[in-house]
Amino acid sequence: MAKATARHILVNSEEKCEALKAEIEGGRDFAEVAREHSTCPSGARGGDLGSFGPGQMVREFDEVVFSGELNKVHGPVKTQFGYHLLEITSRS
Repeated sequence: MAKATARHILVNSEEKCEALKAEIEGGRDFAEVAREHSTCPSGARGGDLGSFGPGQMVREFDEVVFSGELNKVHGPVKTQFGYHLLEITSRS
């Protein structure tokens, strides 16, 4: 079965998500931004979600995590929880 590791940042608006993505693409550390801004408890771990398989996260996550480019910031990805930036750190 496929497995992936990823980290994410959850915020409540698409605009904030876009602004944070620009900061990261401009050289800011993803984990630092997650600790400062993410509303998910994983923010305390720099957004680290650990390892998971298909179907363990919401559908919108799976679509990005199991098909997107590794080590690139994806998003905003809208889910019922808000807006996410995702970074896929590994996939097998």
